[in-house]
Amino acid sequence: MISIKGAGGDAGYGRVMSASHLAVEDPRRARAWLKAQGRPAQASLGRAAALTVLDAAPAVGFAAGLAWAISAFDDGLLAMIPGLGVALISLGARGLLAGQALLAGGRAAAEVKASVRSRALASLFAGRAVPLSTAMEGVEALDGHYARFEPARVSASVTPLLLIAVAALASPVAAGILLFTLIPFVLGMALAGTAAAGESRRQFAALSRLSGLFVDRVRALPAVLAFQAEDRVTHDVATASEDLQRRTARVLRVAFTSSAVLEFFSALSVALVAVYCGFNLLRLLPFPVPETLDLGRAFFVLALAPEVYAPLRRLAAAYHDRQAAEATQHTLEDAVPAVCPSPAATVAALPRTPPAIRFDGVTIRYGSAPPAVLRFDLDVRPGQTVVLTGASGAGKSSLLHALLGIAPVTEGRILIDGRPMAELGCLAGSVAWASQAPVIVPGTLGENIAVADRSACRRRLMAAAAAAGLKGDLDRRLDERGGGLSGGETRRLALARALLKDAPVLLLDEPTADLDRDAERALIEVIRRAAAGRTTLIATHSAAVTALADRVVRL
Repeated sequence: MISIKGAGGDAGYGRVMSASHLAVEDPRRARAWLKAQGRPAQASLGRAAALTVLDAAPAVGFAAGLAWAISAFDDGLLAMIPGLGVALISLGARGLLAGQALLAGGRAAAEVKASVRSRALASLFAGRAVPLSTAMEGVEALDGHYARFEPARVSASVTPLLLIAVAALASPVAAGILLFTLIPFVLGMALAGTAAAGESRRQFAALSRLSGLFVDRVRALPAVLAFQAEDRVTHDVATASEDLQRRTARVLRVAFTSSAVLEFFSALSVALVAVYCGFNLLRLLPFPVPETLDLGRAFFVLALAPEVYAPLRRLAAAYHDRQAAEATQHTLEDAVPAVCPSPAATVAALPRTPPAIRFDGVTIRYGSAPPAVLRFDLDVRPGQTVVLTGASGAGKSSLLHALLGIAPVTEGRILIDGRPMAELGCLAGSVAWASQAPVIVPGTLGENIAVADRSACRRRLMAAAAAAGLKGDLDRRLDERGGGLSGGETRRLALARALLKDAPVLLLDEPTADLDRDAERALIEVIRRAAAGRTTLIATHSAAVTALADRVVRL
């Protein structure tokens, strides 16, 4: 049998593995990076942590209300009502605090994700090799860390000691028991957490191996079929799947063991407090103590004892969120620059009049590959229509992408009305753009046209669709693959967007490619109308489109 390697598959597989292994080998670096990413959301994180710690107050109120009611039991049911009322109010307050803490944690996670995702996308648009999945799935893995784990971590380090201090006001001996049993509880949680962390990281590594292997084999599927390597590929994927299954089972075993350890020490602590309170009330303690409990104080301590361990349980439940965030740290760290550029610095607003565009010695290079464009010079006058033509791979699309800010200008500069584009920032907001493969979003035809201008009313959408020659109801449903549109209609959709957007610059990339002669002829007039009154650059192989140009540049 042969081993199949798809184009780029092994490189991608290696990147996945290296990211996973680095996250395993250097968790302190991962935690430092996660802490740095949380700085834009410090206010929301602080609010979430404060609300989580404040949960101790209604917990004390509930225990005090129950103790008050139990103490008044001998005086009749009416005497118990105030205590029960305090307990019920405390329960309501606890629910409100928990809800607000969840909202604050969710807001903090949203702020962090928005900051990280904007930087990842900025890197992508600047021409860095950033997988789009990094800006989507990778960023989503940060959600639980900031929404749940960070508030739980603060609460677990503060709330148990606060509750033990409150319990000491009623019974110093019972508080001593809680403090004494808290030590092995924390040690057990740390040991179990360390074991769970190791197994969880190994599980992430196995998942990365399986993902990389699967992507590699899908890319190489034609070669797999051509060389009849289906059995070998099936065996490789099955082996990686079984490895992931074994490691997942180990994670579950460690998780169940750690839960058992935590529950054992928690139950032991509550049981010791209960035994002490019971024997103290009955005056049957076999050793002298410096206190004599009454029913109210004993019941207060008993009701408060389980609350001492509740924050630690929440921390243990959120520990997996931390592992998920740490596992994606290295990939995100490579993709996300340290500073997020402000929107004002990255989005340029051009004048409404057509600008002059100048390419001054522009070189475009992707990574270590040979230049896609080498020392290109061109002056485009305001309102001029320029056609870029040449063989495939000559750099026509790259020049249009450079104007959009999604191709790296490694040498030279682009000037807009004499101002360097590097100073203006991204021109995407001031450019009408029709690509070779326009993005289709799930929704209606009208919603897909409105991508170019969200403020457009239905009348403007209908006018743009009619001008582009799109027939049919604007409410026609489309899927993300463009189901429901022919190839010609997809091109017309891109042109309808360009017509809808009131922008001084128009960029068209192969607007009539793959169309028959009649369909192309029908689109020529649409392109002419779209280019009127704008500075226009068109990349094309079509002689019919070239005839529209004021100037033709052959690359």
